[in-house]
Amino acid sequence: MTSPDQPAQSAPADTSLANRYGAKKRRLSPKAARTAIGAALVVGIGFLAWVTTSNSLSGVTYKDVGYSTTDATLAEVDFQVTREPANPVKCAVKALDSKFAVVGWKVVDIPPSAADRTADGGRTVAQRVTLRTESASVSGVVDSCWIPAGAS
Repeated sequence: MTSPDQPAQSAPADTSLANRYGAKKRRLSPKAARTAIGAALVVGIGFLAWVTTSNSLSGVTYKDVGYSTTDATLAEVDFQVTREPANPVKCAVKALDSKFAVVGWKVVDIPPSAADRTADGGRTVAQRVTLRTESASVSGVVDSCWIPAGAS
C-alpha cells in the first residue's frame, strides 16, 4: 500500500524573499532622522555664511566705469577699485579689438592712501589708465586686481 503524496510545505513568502534578496531595510528612527536633518541644516547655513563673507573679506574689488579710444594706438580705461586704504593694489588692464583679442595690456600700481572724509573712508579710488595698443581697440576692461605679496 502506498500512501498518497503529500504536498510539500512551502515556506512563507516573506521568509523565502528574505533568503533570496536579504532582510528588509531598517528605517531611521524619527529621532535619528531629525538629528540628521538638523546637522545638514547647520552645515548648509555655515557654508552659505562662509561663501557670503569670504568674498567680502578678500580685500579688493573693481568695477569698470568707462572706456574711450583716443586713436588707433591709444586707449583710456576708467575704473574704480575698492580696498582698505592702507593696502597698495595692482590691477591688470587690457584693451580688446573687435574679435576680443588683447591689443593692449598694462599693470597699474595703485598706492595706499590715507583714510579721508569720503562716504566710504577712502576705500574706493577712481583710476584712468592710458594704454598703448597694437591696433584699434573697441573696448577696455580691468582683467584683475590683487594685493601684492607682502603688502598686507
